[in-house]
Amino acid sequence: MRNLLILACFLVGGMALYFVANPFLESMLGLSIVIGVPTFVFVQWVAPFLSEFPEKVSAFYWARSVGKAPMALMNMISSGIAELTLLLSLIPIVYCISRGGIYVINFDHHHQVELLLTGLQSLLGFTILANMRFHAYEAMGLFLLFAVQFVMPSIREEILVIYGGWILIEIMLAVLGMRKFNAFGDFRKIVRRHLAKPKPK
Repeated sequence: MRNLLILACFLVGGMALYFVANPFLESMLGLSIVIGVPTFVFVQWVAPFLSEFPEKVSAFYWARSVGKAPMALMNMISSGIAELTLLLSLIPIVYCISRGGIYVINFDHHHQVELLLTGLQSLLGFTILANMRFHAYEAMGLFLLFAVQFVMPSIREEILVIYGGWILIEIMLAVLGMRKFNAFGDFRKIVRRHLAKPKPK
């Protein structure tokens, strides 16, 4: 019964995507024109948030409680990891299948800047969270950088420099011992604890 329910959810989700994807994209393009934001930028940065809105709502709700705030943050991180690994790797696969052969996806300068923004933003988030603490000023800094490059697309390359500089500062603080990347040590402890568990007979 469980497997049938999982399959049913998969099929229903696939059908919903098939019928909703095109109207969803068209409405986003129309909205970007209305508010005066370039369509590429709007789709690039708003579509992921809208498509993952249900889990964002649950994460925001959990974040209201001190005890559930770590679970809310983990929900957001796991979503970002899935988006930047599994979903990203599927893009060239689906592209080649749709064209019926092996092709290269060519990126212009605008696309390259977007990829660098996404990569550096994720790397900055990783370096910030590597000490297993998340401060209010770090959250505010990430939000402001996102908001500024979204509202003022003309300074996106300057935002790249800020992202890179912030990452270098975090790494330098870690090298100087002023910041601890505790995530690596915690990961090793979890692996050892898992391997040390007796296997059920």
